[in-house]
Amino acid sequence: MANVTVIGAQWGDEGKGKIVDWLASRADVVVRFQGGHNAGHTLVVGNSTYKLSLLPSGIVRGTPSVIGNGVVLDPWALKAEVERLGAQGVAVSPETLMVADTCALILPLHGDLDGLREDASGAGKIGTTRRGIGPAYEDKVGRRALRVCDLAHLDDLGPQLDRLLAHHDALRAGFGAGPIDRPGLLAELREIAGFVLPYARPVWRDLNEAKARGKRILFEGAQGVLLDIDHGTYPFVTSSNTVAGTAASGSGLGPSGVGFVLGIAKAYTTRVGSGPFPTELTDKTGERLGVRGREFGTVTGRKRRCGWFDAVLVRQSAAVAGITGIALTKLDVLDGFDEVRICTGYRLGDETLDYFPAHPADQARVEPVYEVVEGWEGSTAGARSWAELPAQAIKYIRRVEELIRCPVALVSTSPERADTILVRDPFVD
Repeated sequence: MANVTVIGAQWGDEGKGKIVDWLASRADVVVRFQGGHNAGHTLVVGNSTYKLSLLPSGIVRGTPSVIGNGVVLDPWALKAEVERLGAQGVAVSPETLMVADTCALILPLHGDLDGLREDASGAGKIGTTRRGIGPAYEDKVGRRALRVCDLAHLDDLGPQLDRLLAHHDALRAGFGAGPIDRPGLLAELREIAGFVLPYARPVWRDLNEAKARGKRILFEGAQGVLLDIDHGTYPFVTSSNTVAGTAASGSGLGPSGVGFVLGIAKAYTTRVGSGPFPTELTDKTGERLGVRGREFGTVTGRKRRCGWFDAVLVRQSAAVAGITGIALTKLDVLDGFDEVRICTGYRLGDETLDYFPAHPADQARVEPVYEVVEGWEGSTAGARSWAELPAQAIKYIRRVEELIRCPVALVSTSPERADTILVRDPFVD
């Protein structure tokens, strides 16, 4: 039986939460391996809706869940999310949630710096969630981060705090902000440590033991490949690698544990915040996609930009991320369109490109080349088998497969768990 790694194949918000929740019924462990609480996953289970931003989506089913070392952890956000789920009847305990003791911490000073930078950037704003994810990763790479394990050694933090605050106080002074309240920060850490530490453990040991025992491990990525710090639309990207290979480094399991790589892609395209978007529609069609798809960010509430499916970008994502199969979501949003368009290439001056160029100036100049596909009148909403799909909807899926050079393994036809068509079982690779 294969492990499965789930990643976004576009700019995030593809519906990973629902797919991970659906797969979690057959997984033994679910692992988050990168990102922070800037990633929003919405799960719809019957009449209940669960909004997660840090916890692995398997937690709602009670599947043992792991926050891996590649995640930057805001301990106060973790506490708030655990309490919110508890109020909805989902109990989270150290038996169901394990947190890597080597996770770097997101501190209040990181959110402060995130906001100060964005406010001072003018037209150069990246459009971050202002939750401190980027600054926390910077401190991790700069070897001045505090980690979960440090919460058990707060009396020994003197040298680490000297290094951390020397860096941040200098940056804050440049923005006209005052220095960090060191005693206040320590008091906050002492208060939250008692909540976090019961969950902390060397999760790499648990995961390697699970692998040795033949357990099914489901890795849950955050954001999408087009937001990857190396392979995305830089600088309008996140601060971590979002490709499947990060599941190895961000969990401590190693490359052999990644297994089947399931890329999630909407049947159209969306993006939140700034950055290039070749197929963006600012007309009534784009508005229709947004309204029908309920395109508002789970974390920020920001309205998502909408456009036609971009096969060039998804093909590129599949190549650089090693995607084995695609889960196509929100097919029902396209119901009723007379025609549907798919981007198959770009024009850049006199050239026609079959890839997305690297430089932001070229990215802003490309014009999409579209293939027009006949729409369908019947409904795909709630379909659970190929037989329930209109013939033209199936033709659309098959054409998408051809253009992205990757097979469709799952089709999601509503936010509900069960409204999923299984084409190829990722756990039986």
